[in-house]
Amino acid sequence: SAINFLERLCLTWMFFFMMCVAERTYKQRFLFAKLFSHITSARKARKYEIPHFRLKKVENIKIWLSLRSYLKRRGPQRSVDVVVSSIFLLALSIAFICCAQVLKGHKTFLNAPYNWEFLIWEAALLLFLLRLASLGSETNKKYSNISILLTEQINLYLKMEKKPNKKEQLSLVNNVLKLSTKLLKELDTPFRLYGLTMNPLIYNITRVVILSAVSGVVSDLLGFNIRV
Repeated sequence: SAINFLERLCLTWMFFFMMCVAERTYKQRFLFAKLFSHITSARKARKYEIPHFRLKKVENIKIWLSLRSYLKRRGPQRSVDVVVSSIFLLALSIAFICCAQVLKGHKTFLNAPYNWEFLIWEAALLLFLLRLASLGSETNKKYSNISILLTEQINLYLKMEKKPNKKEQLSLVNNVLKLSTKLLKELDTPFRLYGLTMNPLIYNITRVVILSAVSGVVSDLLGFNIRV
């Protein structure tokens, strides 16, 4: 019993250590995204002591897009995605087991000690997933903030009225900004769950397995068939 307890303790510590590393990476990504969103604002750039430039030249837009791409790829990517996917699959598996146990006998579900262990694990994993989902969602909002480009387009239109002699040059920059806006909209990954990277296979497993299990539990508890 003592060896079994130590093994569980070590495995639990290792697993939650990996989850803490993943959360730290997500926090770093959010910090980079937050500072990146302040580059085009003079007041915020002065406040956080970061470089500032306006998107009024084609060269500046090119630097802005290159910096955005570099920051999004900075830090570990595959390893963190593997950890997050593993957490999600483990939470999905535990939820499926709990649903199966409830369907087997919901009145005796809480009598078994291992079911309590499953519920504690599920609660802890869901808390981590919600935290990562919140950080990932905020990070995506910072990188996908199209209002920055729209603001720069408005500034260009105002400059065209003040400086008609530079209308051709400013029109070129405005067209590049429009193409950049369309590009950012196209770069959004379809398989995302509040900022978490979702593999298509995991997405299909979630839709088929867990929804079917939840549908069976709800139907069993309510006493009539229901489709989710």
